[in-house]
Amino acid sequence: MFLIIGLAVVFASILAGYLMHGGNIAVLMQYSEFIIIGGAALGSVIIGYSPKALGAIIKSVMGLLKGNPYKKATFLELLQAMYDMFQHSRRDGLMALERHVEDPDTSDILANYTSFKNNHHAVDLLCDTLKLVVMGGISVYDLSDMMEIDLEAQHEDAMKISGILSTIGDAMPGFGIVAAVLGVVITMQAIGGPAEQVGEKVAAALVGTFLGVLLAYAIFAPLSKACENVAKCEGQYMSCIKNAVVSFARGDNPLVSVEFARRGIEPEMRPSFRELEDTCKRRNKADKAAPSSESEQAAA
Repeated sequence: MFLIIGLAVVFASILAGYLMHGGNIAVLMQYSEFIIIGGAALGSVIIGYSPKALGAIIKSVMGLLKGNPYKKATFLELLQAMYDMFQHSRRDGLMALERHVEDPDTSDILANYTSFKNNHHAVDLLCDTLKLVVMGGISVYDLSDMMEIDLEAQHEDAMKISGILSTIGDAMPGFGIVAAVLGVVITMQAIGGPAEQVGEKVAAALVGTFLGVLLAYAIFAPLSKACENVAKCEGQYMSCIKNAVVSFARGDNPLVSVEFARRGIEPEMRPSFRELEDTCKRRNKADKAAPSSESEQAAA
């Protein structure tokens, strides 16, 4: 939503000012300039990256239309999911986690948390690491180092889209100059013609420069920053998992473990301790009201 609002403000402001100066919108419709600049940008992405990267760019930009998926409620749900997993282990033993981490798609615990379960990277990070905890034989320090390596690799991958958009934005003024120079070449060929015709060709050439600068600073640079912000939020989301799992593997109780995770969230999106505690207390009451183990459920 904010992406659409921002683009509307940009184009409305530019066009309104242009019309106030007596400009003609039709003069800006130089389709040959769009083809030169757009085609050059597309080709540069194909040369420097891959068709898969192009698809990832489109997917990421379309995702921005929905807004940043990492909100306060998203982080609170993650904390609840991890608390449930840790509490289940504390109540029924560490091996009780095995079926949940081996096949998270069928886990009755994770089934309660839709946004977390739909984040495949987060599910893999949590479950793959808890498998090692269940297996044993790995120190807390080694576990922390291993997760840090994983987080660095994921963050680097998440930042690729932002980097590509930034590179395209940096190149746009250059592509605009290319389009403008070609327009000047065409103008020189018609230099002996009527002044109106020469003026039209000069205007068309200048539109190329205008488009290059506009796309660089009003479109691609903001899109790059928006994708970067999402990637940073995703990094915080993954770091929450790391902090909680390392605390859990160290032997801390479930509430302390998720509190370690909560402290790593940006204050703007961080749930308060009271919100976290109230959620965990409600979960504890629900767990006590239900059979406390699978054997008791079977007996019931």
